[in-house]
Amino acid sequence: MKITKPATNTPAVVPASSTKLEATPAKVPAKESGHQTSVSGASSQMQLLNLAKQFVLDGGLVSPDKQMPLEDRSRKRERLLSLRKQQNMESIIQKALAYCSESEITDKADQDWFNRFISLAEEVSNKTMQELWAKILSGEISQPGTFSLKALKIFRNMSINDAKLLAKACSLAVKDQGKKNIRIISGSYIQPGLFNFFDKNREQNLNLSHHGLSYADLLTLSDNNLLFIQETESSSLAKGEQLHFLYNGSPLDLTAKGANTVIRFYKFTPVGTELASLIGDNAETKYLDELKLKLGHHFQL
Repeated sequence: MKITKPATNTPAVVPASSTKLEATPAKVPAKESGHQTSVSGASSQMQLLNLAKQFVLDGGLVSPDKQMPLEDRSRKRERLLSLRKQQNMESIIQKALAYCSESEITDKADQDWFNRFISLAEEVSNKTMQELWAKILSGEISQPGTFSLKALKIFRNMSINDAKLLAKACSLAVKDQGKKNIRIISGSYIQPGLFNFFDKNREQNLNLSHHGLSYADLLTLSDNNLLFIQETESSSLAKGEQLHFLYNGSPLDLTAKGANTVIRFYKFTPVGTELASLIGDNAETKYLDELKLKLGHHFQL
């Protein structure tokens, strides 16, 4: 997932599957830490030892005659954690400033929201996730009410892989003209009747797993309260009735070829819709081609 600075004040994240993401613990002053961070590629035992040293939890591994008193170890750990939280928040603030306007006047920021934001973001030391938190902060400061506290709590429990999964879902999703509803189209069909019951093209399905979004991924998105796992349907469309969507910033207009046409889709939750504003447009060409092919049986595109 590559982080890019958006052209507007709206935060954006552009996913790139070829980019390797690594969790990098925040650095602390050498005289406070005195230990190196975990090295990628080391054995699990070595990585655990390095983490224990970094977070001052290795006291029990030292011989009793060389151990620092337990109370002193506890105070040192608290001091390092405090320094780490301070450094994390300063880094997020610095990143967020790059996305805020120097001239645009906005409504007064909510101090209670900001205080809650700090409590949720201060332990985030991974640089990629810090960038996302910075975009949330800048988005809320620029337009108060953009991100609810509920969305912040859910985002706090998301991993980098969860964020990449959300980015993948957004790359397959369409938005309505008001951008308030986000959906992943999964197929279409014509309601059965006397003259089409045996038509092999009456029902068209898109296999989302062919485009990097398996059913297990949909379940994960649902578990994170980002997507409704129950597939939903549009109302029955009359012949010539039109639907207007945006697919990753580009218009996608559908005109029903016949009567009783229905589209099936997975719908983003309100929280998923909020957090989707962090994701930049990144169209999946192969998915769009299949979408047009499948829907082309029932719609003019």
